[in-house]
Amino acid sequence: MNDRTRVLAAVGLTVLLFLGVQLGALALVEPFDASERQAVDDPENPTNSIVYFAIILVATGIMLAAFKFDLQWLIRLLIIGVSVMLAWFVFTEFLPPVAEIAGVNVPAAVAAIGVGAALLWYPEWYVIDTTGVLMGAGAAALFGISFGLLPALLLLTVLAVYDAISVYGTEHMLDLAEGVMDLKIPVVLVVPTTLSYSYLAAGSTDDVLEDGGRKAADDGDGAAGAENDDRNDAEPADDDELGRDALFIGLGDAVIPTILVASAAFFLDAGTIAVPGIVLNAPALGALLGTIAGLLVLMYMVLKGRPHAGLPLLNGGAIGGYLLGAVASGVSLVTALGL
Repeated sequence: MNDRTRVLAAVGLTVLLFLGVQLGALALVEPFDASERQAVDDPENPTNSIVYFAIILVATGIMLAAFKFDLQWLIRLLIIGVSVMLAWFVFTEFLPPVAEIAGVNVPAAVAAIGVGAALLWYPEWYVIDTTGVLMGAGAAALFGISFGLLPALLLLTVLAVYDAISVYGTEHMLDLAEGVMDLKIPVVLVVPTTLSYSYLAAGSTDDVLEDGGRKAADDGDGAAGAENDDRNDAEPADDDELGRDALFIGLGDAVIPTILVASAAFFLDAGTIAVPGIVLNAPALGALLGTIAGLLVLMYMVLKGRPHAGLPLLNGGAIGGYLLGAVASGVSLVTALGL
C-alpha cells in the first residue's frame, strides 16, 4: 500500500470516528432526556453559551498552569475521571441492570471502571479512540439536550472564533496541545496510517508535526496534526506529508459541532427521518453532513501543509448544513435560529 493510499484510508477512518461520535450522540438523546440528564434548567437561555465559554477559558488557563508547574499527572487523572463518568452515563443507558448494588447498575459500573483502567495502564491508540468516541458521544448528547437552538448556534460561533484566535493569534492552543499529547489521554483521536504504528511506543511531541511543520497537535479545538518519526521537523510538507505515521485530530473537533446535531434532533420538530435506534430529522442530518464536509476540507488542507484551525471549518459546515436542512424541511430561518 503506497503512502497516498495509506493516508486516504486514515482520512476515511477519521470520518468513521466522527460519525461514531455523531450517531452515538443521536442514539443517546432520548435516553439522556428520559434520565433527566439535562445540565441546565432553561436550555433556551442564550447566556448558557457565555457561561460555558467562560468555563472553557478557565479550564484552559488551569491546564496551562498545570503544565507550567509540572502537574501533568493531575490533568491526566482529571481527564480519565471525566472519561469514566461519561462512560458510566452511556453504559447505564445501554447495559441492562442485571445486578444492582445500592441502586447502582453493576455491569455499567464495571464497564466504566474498565475504561478508566485501560486508559491508566494501556493507552494504545485504539483504546484512546474507542474511549474518545464513547465519551464524545456522551458529551455531545448531554450538551445537545442542554443547549437550545440559539444557545447551540451561539456556542459554536463563539468557539469557532476563539479557536481561530488561539491557533493563529495567541497560539496558546499549540502550547496546550504539546502538553496533552504526551499524556496519552482521550483528548485527541489518533488515526494510524500503518498497521505497525503504536501510540505507546511513539515519542513525545518532538516528533509531531502540525500542518506541515509546527511542533504540536490539536488539544481538542484546533487544527489536525501528524506524527512522523522518520523526518526532521524542518522538512517541507506537500508530498512528504503523505509518509506520516499517524493523523491526530482533537476530540473537541468532533464533539462541538455534534452539539448542534443533537440539539437540532432534540429541539426541532421538522423533517423527521425514521432511522432505528437514533433520533434524526433533516436539520440534524444537514448539520451532520455539513460537519463531515468541513472535516474533509480540513484534512485536505492539513495534508497540503496549510495551517488551519479546525472549528471554523467544522462548526461552519455544521451550521451551514443545519440551516440548509431546516429550510429544506419547511422551517423558517427565524425558527431555525431559535429566535
